[in-house]
Amino acid sequence: MSSKESFLVNRLKSIGYAFKGAWILITTEASVKVQVGIGIIITFLGFYFELSRTEWIIQCLTIGLIIAIEGINTAIEEIADFIHPDQHPKIGLIKDISAGAVFIFAITAVVVGILIYFPKIF
Repeated sequence: MSSKESFLVNRLKSIGYAFKGAWILITTEASVKVQVGIGIIITFLGFYFELSRTEWIIQCLTIGLIIAIEGINTAIEEIADFIHPDQHPKIGLIKDISAGAVFIFAITAVVVGILIYFPKIF
């Protein structure tokens, strides 16, 4: 196998692993299921309210980012639990900070939603 072929095979394997990880995340994590559900509802609202191209870009980025950040938070929690399965103050702090990052962006997502939809609804 040439180096070009192995590069392509490795990229395809990487995509497969990424798809598998995204599928596990979406199908097993309650918070991600909620975010995906909200994303689907907001997407239908986008069609209903005929969002501009810029609004669609902002909305898609916001939905993608919140789900991605939830995924990173989940990975951090899994690593923390693997490293130290028992309760530990430092692990608790790490998990709280990770959850805090999700919370900060969730607030941002709500603000983005308000800025896009409030003028269309009222």
